[in-house]
Amino acid sequence: VKMSCEEIVVCAVQLGENLCLYFAELECDAFCKEKTLHRFLRNVNSQLLVVQPDLNMAAFEDVTDQEMKSGSGMHFNIHYYKTTTPSAGMPVAFSVQVEDKSYYMCCEKEHGKMIVRFREGEVPKDIPGESNIIFFKKTFTSCSSKAFKFEYSLEQGMFLAFEEEDSLRKLILKKLPREDEVDETTKIT
Repeated sequence: VKMSCEEIVVCAVQLGENLCLYFAELECDAFCKEKTLHRFLRNVNSQLLVVQPDLNMAAFEDVTDQEMKSGSGMHFNIHYYKTTTPSAGMPVAFSVQVEDKSYYMCCEKEHGKMIVRFREGEVPKDIPGESNIIFFKKTFTSCSSKAFKFEYSLEQGMFLAFEEEDSLRKLILKKLPREDEVDETTKIT
């Protein structure tokens, strides 16, 4: 019998008769796209998140009804994923249409700091392991069921938020000292 060199993760589940130990095979982290919702993303000031990939920027802005109808860079697709492991929230990924191109949200390290970026392309249907495009959707507080915060899947305690910079409210990743901390800059509806 040939043995595979592939590593199989197992855990002991039962000690049987004659002191035989039985194992169960565990699945690795994996995400499979389940559904997609189309939404505008708003901050606590009711501003819409607008993506401008040519400027490498996403910011919350005041938007007129006419600008909303055109919707370029504002109509987000929220892709919900099923996961093989229980997590601290619903795994989601974000994409947006700007003119005739699709962009997905990801996080990248730049000069030692985590940056939110939008890269041209589609989100994958299946993600076999960890990914820099996955966020865990959580309710903002127990009493606000329509407001959420999104924790970056690769770094616990890092949430999507906005930060004032040159009269803009730029989309950033923000480290919260405690997960249960109520920080209005991380509130997204």
